[in-house]
Amino acid sequence: MENEQLLQKGMKVADSRMFQEDKIWSRYSNDKVDIGETLGQVIRTLHKVLPLDQPLAALSIGSSNEPQFRILETAFRRGLYLVDIEHEALEVVRERVARQLTNQVRTFAGDYRRIFHSEESAAEFVRSRLCGARVELITLHHSLYYTAAEKWLPLVESLMHQALAKVGAIHAVMMAPDCTEFGTTGWLYEHFAARFCGHHNNQDLRELAKSLEERKAEEGTQILLKQSRVRFLADNFEKLMSVVWMILLYPDVHSYADDQRREITEFVLHEFWLKKSALWQIQDHLVIYRGVPFPGLI
Repeated sequence: MENEQLLQKGMKVADSRMFQEDKIWSRYSNDKVDIGETLGQVIRTLHKVLPLDQPLAALSIGSSNEPQFRILETAFRRGLYLVDIEHEALEVVRERVARQLTNQVRTFAGDYRRIFHSEESAAEFVRSRLCGARVELITLHHSLYYTAAEKWLPLVESLMHQALAKVGAIHAVMMAPDCTEFGTTGWLYEHFAARFCGHHNNQDLRELAKSLEERKAEEGTQILLKQSRVRFLADNFEKLMSVVWMILLYPDVHSYADDQRREITEFVLHEFWLKKSALWQIQDHLVIYRGVPFPGLI
């Protein structure tokens, strides 16, 4: 009976909002620490090459309500521009901005896939929303999941050509598509999304890096990669399942039938929750430096 109650709760929590699921992931994993370490390396690199008295600006795409917001707010005093499709996530930021008087922070509600899908639209955003001033840092922290991999290259090139300053960096983070290790988010996604939706994960930052290398025309552009491991261990089953639904991209990308959601919930209950096993994520970091005359940090 107890397991059945857990199953019902695990299925019900599938209706959670994405920013709520991400908040749980942030609290019970070391993902944001992992992102923050690389983000710190990128900021150190930019500080080394740019004048100390030059105020910097950053554009955060699709990660408005994440803990690294605090790092970005303190390091980028010329402006921190947050673009997100979820109004609730932006409302959290707006309340914090008003309460803490961080007036250089600006929020923009919208779908980044439309805003930056072409160089023309990206240039229009810079003209109309950033007053024509480009930024020294652009972050794509777990925000590329909702864009097809074949559209990544034009998206990143639009950002580089129209939004990034002459000296600047782009930092992207994504779950690696490796699905060989049981107990990882990559394995979990492949196991269920492939079976129920016929979808295999082809979202690979390493492939994006190769494409960028092949088309690299600018002198002084560096394209760097590294891989890390993140551990997630929640203190109750509903929190665990809310993150599982986020990983399986339900319902924003994939729609699972009732019996499929029950099978997924039963699997996670028996293989993770009752065994007290952590869920692991192998994730890739991609950093693109422009105008940095020495090897940048990652």
